[in-house]
Amino acid sequence: MLRQKAKEIRIGDVIIGGEHPVAIQSMTNTKTEDVKGTVEQILRLEAAGCEIVRCTVPTQEAARALKEIKRSIHIPLVADIHFDYRMAIAAIENGADKIRINPGNIGAAERLRAVVDKAKEYDVPIRVGVNSGSLEKSLLEKYGGVTADGIVESALDKVRMIEDMDYDNLVVSIKSSDVMMCVKAHEMIAEKCPYPLHVGITEAGTVYSGNIKSSIGLGIILYEGIGNTIRVSLTGDPVEEIRSAKLILKTLGLRKGGIEVVSCPTCGRTQIDLIGLADQVESMVQEFPLDIKVAVMGCVVNGPGEAKEADIGIAGGKGEGLLIKKGTIVKKVKEDELLETLRQELQNWEK
Repeated sequence: MLRQKAKEIRIGDVIIGGEHPVAIQSMTNTKTEDVKGTVEQILRLEAAGCEIVRCTVPTQEAARALKEIKRSIHIPLVADIHFDYRMAIAAIENGADKIRINPGNIGAAERLRAVVDKAKEYDVPIRVGVNSGSLEKSLLEKYGGVTADGIVESALDKVRMIEDMDYDNLVVSIKSSDVMMCVKAHEMIAEKCPYPLHVGITEAGTVYSGNIKSSIGLGIILYEGIGNTIRVSLTGDPVEEIRSAKLILKTLGLRKGGIEVVSCPTCGRTQIDLIGLADQVESMVQEFPLDIKVAVMGCVVNGPGEAKEADIGIAGGKGEGLLIKKGTIVKKVKEDELLETLRQELQNWEK
């Protein structure tokens, strides 16, 4: 997979662009002013594998909270700003590693310049974000509604505004809830933009529908070599965004590490609670920093054969099951011992 070569941008101690791997990020859904609650959520995100985190900054109190939050976390902190340029300035002064703005809703040019000058003073990158829902009226009229062309033109116009202020420490993001429109827009802007791209499907939906839309959209975009950092936007616990992002990147061969769980869809031969068991295994394996494949199979008829490509697996029978390694049956255990048997094997696994 040939990756787009974008300008390198440093966000705290994380670099995106160039030859650097695609970084995973998420956004808190706590009140940023609630330092304790926000820190607790960020630490959970870190543990799940989040590499950059964003917080909304709608008030001066939220901006001041950034300084306290940063003392207790270990990944770069991005401030999300809408409308009030003063929040962007305050966020930078309080330690934000990057700010996200839409120059179109910041206001007059002198306000944008004040933000750019402050970012320049602190050497803080600016993420120029444009969503399909925020397109200017002139572009809606020009293209007859929301289109990929309009999204790209809007984003490049905003980039030029900041470049004209002699600043190019930029990251660009163009998002739409229309998956294929989002794909087309990224294909277009990748040919015209030298800056790293933050990729995501905005307002993707719940954990179920949002995962499907994000997997399709991000999968296509990333497979084409486009994108330097991603966020899977889900309506739910943001930790789920990290789990999904890691699996998308691993499936595309852009990341290694972490246990991959494969399981059969069940059939009439299944005589154990395979669905419950598979869910338990998927949750349990998060504890182990191993780069292996674990299979969970529903019957002892095809289980060993189906699990032969996995490093280790379990296959259910009637009140019992098999432990399988590399397609070879190791031993038979009671059904209620399958999960613990697998856990013990992982605990003793040689890295």
